[in-house]
Amino acid sequence: MKILANDGMAQAGIKVLEDSGFEVLTTRVAQEQLQNFINDNQINGLLVRSATQVRKDLIDNCPSLKLIGRGGVGMDNIDVEYAKGKGIHVINTPSASSSSVAELVFAHLFGGVRYLHDANRNMPLEGDSKFKQLKKSYAAGMELRGKTLGIIGFGRIGQATAKIALGVGMKVIYHDPFLEKASIELPFFDGRSLTFDFESQTKDELVSTADFITLHVPAQKSYVLGKKEFEQMKPGVGIVNAARGGVLDEVALVDALENGNVSFAGLDVYESEPSPEIRILMHPNISLTPHIGAATGEAQNRISTELAEQIITLLK
Repeated sequence: MKILANDGMAQAGIKVLEDSGFEVLTTRVAQEQLQNFINDNQINGLLVRSATQVRKDLIDNCPSLKLIGRGGVGMDNIDVEYAKGKGIHVINTPSASSSSVAELVFAHLFGGVRYLHDANRNMPLEGDSKFKQLKKSYAAGMELRGKTLGIIGFGRIGQATAKIALGVGMKVIYHDPFLEKASIELPFFDGRSLTFDFESQTKDELVSTADFITLHVPAQKSYVLGKKEFEQMKPGVGIVNAARGGVLDEVALVDALENGNVSFAGLDVYESEPSPEIRILMHPNISLTPHIGAATGEAQNRISTELAEQIITLLK
């Protein structure tokens, strides 16, 4: 059995598969050449992340495929139901990267409230000549402790984000139309744990009361946060999107940043990814990362081993 990990795979997962008799190819094949490569090499399993698209034409024209795997949560780059209808297994790793994404959300939040994203741009340029002025500019930060974090989408990543917020001392509220109630167990290093119970609020309630808002939803047909929602927000709110590009209206976001209603934003994903708009990239009040939410060594090891174990179960 041959497995093509077209967007890469951690060595831990490769070893598990090879020890079970699978051949793993990690050649990065361009999208337009993928069909021919799969057919020429009789690939049985195709593993992707967010870059490679697995659409109906590829599925129809690659008869050797028995399995498609997504390293991560969202599978909007795969025609899932169509593939299943053709008898192909479709798998993903919904929990493996939750902690990594949640920690990146807080990297943006901590950086935003202390202006780190802007200070790191200006200190190398003017730190030696305008130290006092820069100190004054960045001296009006705030603490996260005691503030309200609004989480839109309360699945695995949303709940992992809530755990960090609770540990920091924040109040957590959430909105999720598919999850009316939720309980979160927060474990500590010494084996003790606390359980917190939550009930979903309406989106209007969350948007109007949260000090900070973070998005954890799959790809949508319309904006989750658009002009209407930005007008409802408390002045000075901070926004983080590490979910999917297109769930947040970037034009409305920039307008809200310009009029001061939003104090800062942290973006890991973009509407026009992989070519984010210049207004987004150059804005002094936006903290930027290039879609790296799940890109930690720990997450990639978990993703690769979980995929490998599923592949062995389904194809061995």
